[in-house]
Amino acid sequence: MKSEKISELTTSRLSVYLRCLNTLAAAGIKTISSQALAEQFNLNSAQIRKDLGYFGEFGVRGVGYFVDHLREHITHILGLDNPHRVGIVGAGRLGEALANYPGFGGSNFKVVALFDNDPSKVGQQIGPNEVPVHDVKKIERIVKTEGIDVIVIAVPARSAQRVLNQVTAAGIRAVLNFAPASLSPRRGVKVKTVDLTTSLESLSYFLARPQASIITNGRRAPHSRNLPGTKEHEL
Repeated sequence: MKSEKISELTTSRLSVYLRCLNTLAAAGIKTISSQALAEQFNLNSAQIRKDLGYFGEFGVRGVGYFVDHLREHITHILGLDNPHRVGIVGAGRLGEALANYPGFGGSNFKVVALFDNDPSKVGQQIGPNEVPVHDVKKIERIVKTEGIDVIVIAVPARSAQRVLNQVTAAGIRAVLNFAPASLSPRRGVKVKTVDLTTSLESLSYFLARPQASIITNGRRAPHSRNLPGTKEHEL
């Protein structure tokens, strides 16, 4: 692995590559070239080779990539060969929806606890997996007893920084934030914010310029076989 710092865009693309490789493996495909991978999933072959090159030599000349071998390596690079236990702060509609998200079923992420300050919610069990709702004051103890290593913040913006400080004090170093707020984490703590409003505003900009959208779509037309949900313009 090269010594330079790996960008977050690169690691995000690795997640996309892994999803594509999982699809290929499920279809029984054993090998694939970067060009074929790019064409089938609307990616960029040069970008694939560059991204993978940060972590080693994976391709075989004249053969391409062995699908299972590359899946194994990317899984390890992303730290997905170890399970992650997730806690959600905020047991409102968003928190409950996240706790019930079916995508966690086939992943290495398991929601094991929700936290809330509403006494009427504390003690409830949410969803088919019966995830318990704990008093938010007990975060530090529950984080330790449940082995939680990832926290999702699903509280109003005004409470988000306080919650971040609280979970950080409990030893959490990885946080996914759904609150529409800019947070200031401590050194050594990674916060990734999902802001739906910002994403929608970006789409609004796209819609406000129909000529630009025609040009963009025209350039993308030859590569239409992309996976649902793939962020094609970032690749």
